[in-house]
Amino acid sequence: MIELRSDTFTKPSEAMLKAMMAAQVGDDVFGEDPSVNELETYTADLFGMEAALFCPSGTMTNQIAINVHTRSGDEVICEETAHVYYYEGGGIAKNSGCQTRLIKGDRGRITAEQIAQYINPDDVHRPKTRLVCLENTSNRGGGSCYEQAEMTSIRELCNQHGLSLHLDGARLMNAIVAGNEDPKFYGKTFHSISLCLSKGLGAPVGSLLIGDTAFIKEARRARKVMGGGMRQAGYLAQAGLFALKNNVERLQLDHLHAQMLADALEQASFVQDILPVETNIVIFSVNDNLNVSSLVAEFGKNGIRCVAISSNQIRMVTHLDVSEDDIKQVVRLIQTMN
Repeated sequence: MIELRSDTFTKPSEAMLKAMMAAQVGDDVFGEDPSVNELETYTADLFGMEAALFCPSGTMTNQIAINVHTRSGDEVICEETAHVYYYEGGGIAKNSGCQTRLIKGDRGRITAEQIAQYINPDDVHRPKTRLVCLENTSNRGGGSCYEQAEMTSIRELCNQHGLSLHLDGARLMNAIVAGNEDPKFYGKTFHSISLCLSKGLGAPVGSLLIGDTAFIKEARRARKVMGGGMRQAGYLAQAGLFALKNNVERLQLDHLHAQMLADALEQASFVQDILPVETNIVIFSVNDNLNVSSLVAEFGKNGIRCVAISSNQIRMVTHLDVSEDDIKQVVRLIQTMN
């Protein structure tokens, strides 16, 4: 089967497994796992930030960040399809006691001008606006990327109003590669960053939360409360180190493969429209007379796994376990389905 449902289906390569098995380990809750410490230092340095914290998942790093940046009763601003709101089980409310102010954006992206309209005044009748969360790339936005100028404007707005700015960077390396960007730009722009290792980068498990020393100290406490403390986690940390050192630049290939799929879908008679493809996510809408579940099943019968994300939308995601030959096979099928 050609797996296009998500880039979370990647499996460790032989070289990654070898690195994992050679890991030096200790007890990370005691701060004594050398591989975890190396991963955290490497990642913090990569982004020009002071410290990092290794966690089991991107949902946890996002939820820890929100918890540290806010107090119960505060308000968090994000785009209406943001992962922190849409896909994290109500965690903003459950874990931090905050409510969410949703903004309708452009393919998952919001602007400083929009955010400014929703920052609450200092009024006892209103929750205190405390945090802005951005997502780059945007999952439901089809892998769309923020422009640096807009992110800078949003940070300046946050500075003016005393707000914290968090980045859900689950696929941040895709955005960095697509825009030929310096990771340190993000370190200067955001108070905290969540970086996932288990998507296009190909590690089996893990995400990092990055920030200044004081923030990460509080984040470590929140991780413990949420049950995220791991012991000999160095085996997983070495997978993450391997991913960051070996699997970043090759993301360009995933982006190329996604564009190949998009080019074929644009010519397909069953496709109504397709979101612009910037990275490794392809989202397209099918014609009104078609049943999206039946179309997904048809792909499945032909050895291709994709997923319906709404009543008329299908998503395909490219990654390191999908070869050029695989993509050509999918393209040929799309052409025959016309």
